[in-house]
Parts: sequence; C-alpha cells; structure tokens
Amino acid sequence: MTCTLCEAEAGEAYLCERDTTALAGRLARLPALAAELPAYLVPAARGLTEAVTSHPAGSRPPINLDVIDLVGTGHIAALVRSWRVDVQRVRWPQHTPPALAGLTADCRWLGMELDWIATRYPAAGDLAREVQDLERQARSIVGDPVPVPQRIGLCVAVTDDEGTVCGAVLSHLPGKTVRCRWCRTEYRTEQDLLLLLHHQPEQTA
Repeated sequence: MTCTLCEAEAGEAYLCERDTTALAGRLARLPALAAELPAYLVPAARGLTEAVTSHPAGSRPPINLDVIDLVGTGHIAALVRSWRVDVQRVRWPQHTPPALAGLTADCRWLGMELDWIATRYPAAGDLAREVQDLERQARSIVGDPVPVPQRIGLCVAVTDDEGTVCGAVLSHLPGKTVRCRWCRTEYRTEQDLLLLLHHQPEQTA
C-alpha cells in the first residue's frame, strides 16, 4: 500500500514512516506556533527603534486578517479537535466524544495515538495534510523558527514614592506591547519607548 499523503511505499500502513514522524513533529510544534500568532495581529516594524518611528502619532496600523482567520475564529483549535473526535470515534465507537481540553491537549492526544493512526486510520493522510497546512499558514506569519523574545533593556519605571526604579529585564516580541513582567508597566507610545531607550543604564545602552 502507498502512503496516503506522499504516495511512497508504506507497507500495510496509511502513512509512511517519514510522514508519521513529520506529523508527530508538527503536532508537537503547533501549540507553540498558535500561541505566537496573536503577537502578529498588528503588523510591526522589524526592530524596536523602527517601531518607535514607523507610524505617525495617532495612526493605527492595519489588522492582520490571516491571524484573525487562524486564531481569532478558533480555526486551529477547532480543526485539531475535530480530528481528535473523529479518531476516537473510529477507534472507540462506543465512547462518547472527548471533553473540551484545548489545543495542547488535543495535539498531545493525537501524538500519542500516531502508531494506530498511521496503520489503522483510513483518513490518516487527510489528517497529516491538514496539520501540515496549518503549520505552513502559521509559519508564513511568525517565520521560521518560532521567534523568541528579544532582550531590549531594563525597566525604568519608578515603583514607589522613594524613587526606586524597577530595573527588571524587558523582552519584546514583534507586534506585542513592551510590558514589564515584574511591575507590569507598559511602554505603548512613541514617547514611552524613546524614554525607555534614553534612560537605559550606560552598560545596556
């Protein structure tokens, strides 16, 4: 029998070993990709300095409709859940549908059932193809690899009446507001960001 995804020889399975391994990796990565997508709801400039100057005061950048399609409508989570429900229905028809568990739990569950899916589930190729498409769409937005927060300096917010400066390390992802995880101060406006850069200690400037 040939693989129902790539048509390579798959023995008696519906998915070849290569595509089964690839599907396992995509299921493992998908929750992290989905978690990054909201950071790209509002397209941002490449760097912090560009973000300060790229939009005139009072202007609003456009909304990324691709992110709305994938996350705002629940498309990724709903699609993965539909596959979990169907796999369980085929394997254990006597069971009731699984309770709502979230994208991470559904991906993990499917990953744990991959041996059975590859060898016994006739729709294995369609499942693998749709998960592959989800990852491709997500990566077209967030890039490859998944971006990691960039260290941009220290929080300069004054936290008490004695003038104590927070000093916590600030990190930033494209499209997200710069927010201190320690004191919760946000640096939203152009002036906020310029002051943040201006007041950095000399060794971090």
